Amino acid sequence: MTKASAAQPPSRRRHDREIIALAVPAFGALVAEPLFVIVDSAIIGHLGTPQLAGLGVAAALLTTAVSIFVFLAYATTAAVARRVGAGDLASAIRQGMDGIWLALLIGAVVVAATLPLAPWLVEVFGASDTAAPYAITYLRISSFGIPAMLVVLAATGVLRGLQDTRTPLYVAIGGFAANGALNAVLVYGAGLGIAGSAWGTVIAQAGMAIAYLIVVVRGARRHGASLRPDVAGIRASAQAGAPLLIRTLSLRAVLMIATAVAARLGDTDIAAHQIILSLWSLAAFALDAIAIAGQAIIGRYLGADDAKGAREACRRMVQWGIASGVVLGLLIVLARPLFIPLFTADASVRDTLLPALLVVALSQPVAGVVFVLDGVLMGAGDGRYLAWAMILTLAVFAPVALLIPSLGGGLTALWWAMALMMVVRLLTLWLRMRSGRWIVTGASR
Repeated sequence: MTKASAAQPPSRRRHDREIIALAVPAFGALVAEPLFVIVDSAIIGHLGTPQLAGLGVAAALLTTAVSIFVFLAYATTAAVARRVGAGDLASAIRQGMDGIWLALLIGAVVVAATLPLAPWLVEVFGASDTAAPYAITYLRISSFGIPAMLVVLAATGVLRGLQDTRTPLYVAIGGFAANGALNAVLVYGAGLGIAGSAWGTVIAQAGMAIAYLIVVVRGARRHGASLRPDVAGIRASAQAGAPLLIRTLSLRAVLMIATAVAARLGDTDIAAHQIILSLWSLAAFALDAIAIAGQAIIGRYLGADDAKGAREACRRMVQWGIASGVVLGLLIVLARPLFIPLFTADASVRDTLLPALLVVALSQPVAGVVFVLDGVLMGAGDGRYLAWAMILTLAVFAPVALLIPSLGGGLTALWWAMALMMVVRLLTLWLRMRSGRWIVTGASR
């Protein structure tokens, strides 16, 4: 044994191995998800500007609709992980099936609403007269894939709860490859245009959902878990997910307000804001991977009645969050000469972007802790507190951000307001973590 390994406590090494084993594949799967839209954009972009503009509007609507229901993954991960910790795999998979059935029900409702409302939704999002027909076509066809997308979320939660993040990575890679091939064949080979791209995405998403279901069904049969829908279980899954839905909606409101304020600042500011937001989202994938590991690990420890292990894992993940945030912040600063020219050649946009980008870099260590504690409390099933904490954060952020244009502030001031938002989240989550009230052991909270 080396001096370095001897100096490191065995529990810390164990936590590090668990975090790496879960976080690295989770990061790969998270990065693969937005590649669906990138591939669609690359293929549709060669058809013409109106088609690409239509895709942009429809994709934004679909992404919003699906991301709102991300609680299907989060709540399912926590519930399944608890039962894994308690040693009841049959109950864990049964809980996961309840989440999958809930995903199918929600998906059916969303499809039923999207089909007739598609023209109105496209109009609200401001699509031009030339882009609107393409947006409506893509949105209507792609909506048939929403149930599959939501099943993928819920089934991903099942596997994460079972401490398996490798299978979601493999499925995501397979889905990405299938989506690219299908788009090329249907758009150009079959001559279906933007409709072909939509159908390609639907088929790829359905294939991903089927792959997940095969894995879950095999696990259910192996452990004797029922696959039938259980009304009480589905209702319990919905109740557990409702606070996380409120949390997600509040967070989406923060991002929408920030974009609206940037738009009021002018074309240069909104262009720079979109670039920064893209980079901020990319950094969030890395931090969210640690949070996903936290959901699975904390849920398992609490299910096993190991409060001490949960505290130790939480402390170690916070350290990981701080370190990851520092590294990401440095990368943003050091790599800015490389990636900024990829986004814009406009000198005014660059000048506006740079000081705001430094604010983002400085706030990354704070973001690292926020993401980790968010994952820890989700893993603990502490959704109600997360909902109230995010509502409070929105209440602090909204007036500050909305006052920026009238006070003569610019994009840098807006991103200082975003940094303030992260600090408020940090304070609320840190207080909850220190209180210990999130530590509720047992197979269910």
